[in-house]
Amino acid sequence: MLRSASLATLAAGLLLSANAFALSISDLSQGDASAGLKDALTQGAQIAVKQLGTPGGFSNNDEVRIELPGKLGKAAKAMKMMGMGAQVDELETSMNKAAEAAVPQAQALLVDAVKKMTVQDAKGILAGKDDAATQYLNKTSREQIRAKFLPIVKQATDKVGLAKQYNALAGQAASLGAIDAKSVNIESYVTEKALDGLFEMIAKQEESIRQNPAAAATSLAKKVFGAL
Repeated sequence: MLRSASLATLAAGLLLSANAFALSISDLSQGDASAGLKDALTQGAQIAVKQLGTPGGFSNNDEVRIELPGKLGKAAKAMKMMGMGAQVDELETSMNKAAEAAVPQAQALLVDAVKKMTVQDAKGILAGKDDAATQYLNKTSREQIRAKFLPIVKQATDKVGLAKQYNALAGQAASLGAIDAKSVNIESYVTEKALDGLFEMIAKQEESIRQNPAAAATSLAKKVFGAL
């Protein structure tokens, strides 16, 4: 009899505990929801910057590796197959190194964009798609990050004699419609690809935290994403 009562008490306690942890977003204060999202987004941005802003961060990652654009890229692949890819490899290596050098400059701007997020912004993001937070950062910080990246990319590519060759070839290709205007000079092209790669990696971090809230760095972020 006592054992049955104990089991019943234990079952009731477990049920109460489960209910206590089965929170929904509506159970959280707006302040907590916003703060938890900011924690997770800051974490994701910092990890993405760390992953990309190191030697090999772009060149060793097939998802973000920068290659020559459009028909230039197709021609480059053909040159490689014919054993004439040394110059192409040198140029692509320099492009990826330039992106890796620029990316660390993004961290402070990304963190600042997160800090400026309003409660209303946070509500929309938490109710949005799996990359809603990344899209918010892209919208609010891309222009500022681009301005930081460009001079660093230019400094890196100026050291490479092939930059002029790329710019001349890309200009001709753009006039024929082979590549878009953003790819006409090497600085603009590498900068845009670096931005694309950065936000792609942030999106992966966001998706990971949404799917596995336990991976969040703070208890508040765990609670918020666990309630989604």
